[in-house]
Formats: sequence, structure tokens, C-alpha cells
Amino acid sequence: EVQLQASGGGLVQAGGSLRLSCAASGFNIDDYHIGWFRRVPGADREGVACILYRHSQTWLADSVKGRFSISSDNAKNTVYLQMHSLKPEDTAVYYCAADPYNSFGGICPTGAGSWGQGTQVTVSS
Repeated sequence: EVQLQASGGGLVQAGGSLRLSCAASGFNIDDYHIGWFRRVPGADREGVACILYRHSQTWLADSVKGRFSISSDNAKNTVYLQMHSLKPEDTAVYYCAADPYNSFGGICPTGAGSWGQGTQVTVSS
């Protein structure tokens, strides 16, 4: 069974840092499009960062470039979202998602695959 377990959220002051983890089970992240998304109540889901290990590709939303990074530890089958210089507008529930590798796809998962349960990130001003 494909499962994603997101963790690492919390309350942090503006300018602080957090590292989110997305632990995968039931599949090998090497063969999947993995992404972090976030959602604020009343707003659309926003893609934040994605990684496609097979092609050594990553993608970051413009709003987080220079502050966030995405990486994977394939031995631990885990994808990380390192967040620095956090801003109040980064406050959201963060989710990780995964799609099986698709040679016609982009870096990010489409959202039609598996999702983790979400972890709350709150940045105070």
C-alpha cells in the first residue's frame, strides 16, 4: 500500500526555519514524482516544491525560491522540504504527494496519486 507520512510542521517566528519530512512506504521514491503543496483555508492549493529523482530535477515555486529547498534521502525513502526565512504568508497546511513516474509528465505530481495527511506550519509575525 502506498503511504506518505508528512511531519515536521509547527509554530515558528518570522525569519525562522523548519524542515518538513515526507516518509514514503509501499513504494520507492526513486520512481515517483514527489511534491510538496500547501493550502490555506479559502484558497486554492499551491504547489511549493517538487523532485523527480530519476532525472535529478527539482522545481520551486517563485514565492519560495531562495528560501526553500527540496531534497531526498533515498536510503530513508524520505523527501524533505527545508524552509528558511519563513514569512507569515507561508502559514498553511503542507501536504506531500506522489505519482508513479510518467515519462510524459513534468517534475511535479499531478495530484491524482497519493497524498499524505498534511502538517500545519504557522509563522508568527
